[in-house]
Amino acid sequence: MAQLVLKNLYKRYDNQKKSLFRKKKPPNDYAVKNLSFSCHDGEFIGILGPSGCGKSTTLRMIAGLEEFTAGNAYIGDIRINDLKPKDRNIGLAFEDYALYPPLTVYENLAFNMRAKGKSNEEIKKAVNYVAPLLKVDDLLDMKPPALSGGQKQRVNIARAIVRRPGLLLLDEPLSHLDGKMRQTLRHEIKRMHHEIKCTTIIVTHDQMEAMSLADRIVIMKDGELQQMGTPLEVYDNPANEFVAGFIGEPPMNLLRSTIVTAGRGFLFTFADSDLRVEVPERYDSLIHDGMEVTLGVRPVDVRVAKKETAGSFVPIAFYENLGDERRIGVRVGSMLLNMATPDAVYFERGQMVQLEFKAEKTHLFHPGTGERIR
Repeated sequence: MAQLVLKNLYKRYDNQKKSLFRKKKPPNDYAVKNLSFSCHDGEFIGILGPSGCGKSTTLRMIAGLEEFTAGNAYIGDIRINDLKPKDRNIGLAFEDYALYPPLTVYENLAFNMRAKGKSNEEIKKAVNYVAPLLKVDDLLDMKPPALSGGQKQRVNIARAIVRRPGLLLLDEPLSHLDGKMRQTLRHEIKRMHHEIKCTTIIVTHDQMEAMSLADRIVIMKDGELQQMGTPLEVYDNPANEFVAGFIGEPPMNLLRSTIVTAGRGFLFTFADSDLRVEVPERYDSLIHDGMEVTLGVRPVDVRVAKKETAGSFVPIAFYENLGDERRIGVRVGSMLLNMATPDAVYFERGQMVQLEFKAEKTHLFHPGTGERIR
């Protein structure tokens, strides 16, 4: 196992030359900007973010496939900036499998160990230990062209861990698989991690993968760290609007609102809508009359009221029955508010309903910076 520490990491590519298909980017355009985080021995870290946010670049720098523009990285007490990839004790599983077609699965798994001069006995022992973990022990005599996508990815990951690296890097290993196979292989990866107790980092744009696999999640946007925490921390306490909208399916509702005084308390109001929502008392010291905010609320934390009161009504925009849950959208002025409920309910489009919010589950964000108002 190994502890990884990244300190003020920067990466800028040499993209100053114009091409026929891409305009020249400004010289300060970094793929990774001032990135710092650490992972503990045996921890499973997920690096999550949209395409182009710097996830894979970060992984490739850790692996030694990309040079650092600035910053430092350490595995244990060793600074790895200038170490060659083969000297970092890292296992890397690529997104596109990268298996050797002429070789059998056994020879693919044994390739790196043979290159390091390991004996046949050592290689056989290592392969026979790893192959059952990834359920490829019955494929050892087959060649990659005869394997399915899920089988190829199992072999790819097995090859990365067969020499027992201190740090395992997984670069979007499930992106080429169908939904059912992705779910199956997620369970296999989690089980394998607990079995070998190897410090692991997975790069993904799929929040379900990160939430289900990782002990902690690093969320990136435009090359910068937005938040790092456990899946529950980033879900319940997002640091900003980006994290709030990126984590969760369906994502958090983010509604522009103006706060107004109402008696001894405050109300959220919304443009072109009669909807009024009581502001929780815990925000009283942070807000004032006329203040502009973004109100955040998860779809599971707002529902259609079962009993009508004297409050305001909003129209149903859509209704979806997904079997295990119902998704409902309502119009709040020009904005759409989504709800999700396991209750067996049904609504018609255009039907007028009232809403109930879980006040303790609401979040406030600054409409200019997007940062959470704490």
